[in-house]
Amino acid sequence: MSPTISKAVIPAAGLGTRFLPATKATPKEMLPVVDKPAIQYVVEEAVAAGLDDVLMITGRNKRPLEDHFDRNYELESALRRKGDGERLARVQESTDLATIHYVRQGDPRGLGHAVLCAAPHVGDQAFAVLLGDDLIDPRDPLLSRMIDVQARHGGSVVALLEVDPAQSHLYGCAAVESTGDGDVVRVTGLVEKPAPGTAPSNYAVIGRYVLDPGIFGILRRTEPGRGNEIQLTDALQTQAADEGVCGPVHGVLFRGRRYDTGDRSDYLRAIVRLASEREDLGPEFRAWLREFVRDGMDGAAAG
Repeated sequence: MSPTISKAVIPAAGLGTRFLPATKATPKEMLPVVDKPAIQYVVEEAVAAGLDDVLMITGRNKRPLEDHFDRNYELESALRRKGDGERLARVQESTDLATIHYVRQGDPRGLGHAVLCAAPHVGDQAFAVLLGDDLIDPRDPLLSRMIDVQARHGGSVVALLEVDPAQSHLYGCAAVESTGDGDVVRVTGLVEKPAPGTAPSNYAVIGRYVLDPGIFGILRRTEPGRGNEIQLTDALQTQAADEGVCGPVHGVLFRGRRYDTGDRSDYLRAIVRLASEREDLGPEFRAWLREFVRDGMDGAAAG
């Protein structure tokens, strides 16, 4: 079935302070996850869902993002001369993925403001927003499911993940009502990073959204919230409270594989998981891991 939308927006203007000093001169989106930068996984996910028009919201020092998805004629020529067709294909893969556009977010005023920067490009179409910190395993087609839900119900759709109540204050959390679908809920309210013990549920919003274009009008009227930033969560709360503005808000409950590359520990776990499952790397890497776990760090280092 053809997708009801064709445009994806990827906010990529963050400073990546949790990964300093690595991100002092390298955008956090370009940190490698095995042998591809994190941002490429996100673009591949959008394309797999049928969204081949991608807008990245960037900022200062993000030029490497554009270079990665551009042609590198010198490198390609060198690989051709060596007869290295395999690496040439991998280099060209990022260039041929999608039609990618860029716009700068001049001021770091929050996710809501970053999404608002996409308004001239998106126009009056529903669109997807993918945050680069969350990598979704391609075997779990979350975004395609969200697009289907939006086509059926209209309005906006958020991805929800059940989290430990002790972690709820780290996320935007949703108050929900059940629907006829086991993995779909109606969102009746949203709170950005609620104080411990005050979350409306254990369902946390993770970095995938399918939004009605009416969200732009709401964002323009949304006052700065937590962190003195314009929060997308606050705009979605407004939409959920008054469906007449631009339709309801639904949530898709995600129970698949997610890799949080915004956290250093989860970033390392993501690399281990993805490398372990690779046909070219997995067998040897898994054998080393078993030896490492069996012998302990000291024994592995000595070996």
